[in-house]
Amino acid sequence: MTGKYYEEFTVGETIRHGKRRTVSERDNQAFCDLTMNQQPLHLDAAFAAGTQFGERLVNGLYTMSLATGLSIPETTDGTIVANLSYDDVEHPNPVVHGDTIRAESTVLDKRETSDGERGVVTMRVDAYKLGSEDADDTLVCTFERTVLSLKRANAE
Repeated sequence: MTGKYYEEFTVGETIRHGKRRTVSERDNQAFCDLTMNQQPLHLDAAFAAGTQFGERLVNGLYTMSLATGLSIPETTDGTIVANLSYDDVEHPNPVVHGDTIRAESTVLDKRETSDGERGVVTMRVDAYKLGSEDADDTLVCTFERTVLSLKRANAE
């Protein structure tokens, strides 16, 4: 277990997550298949070639899910009771096959539950595709994730 207990989160801290993932065509295809999302912009190369993007885009919900997964080891791995909400989701730039994604989380708020036994933590998760040596990373997804977190004393 590497996640943080409620007491270990600090409002304002930004956690840059260590894992990254390069998105493959198979990842996108499998996610679309599993979620029954048959949007041709994600799956049909000829259709996508005729759009403003000129190529298939990775499903935005996959990008959001990947960012959540990349964030878990340093935030909630083994210390979460439940995800309570995902809010204010934005996809400011597209992701395409071959892009490598990294994530970081910034703690926005935390408060104890009314019984004082657990805590609610809200984080902004930002996902970026890596830039080239000459370019900065590009924000591709941002959202708020609110979790119900264990307190260390009540976890044992």
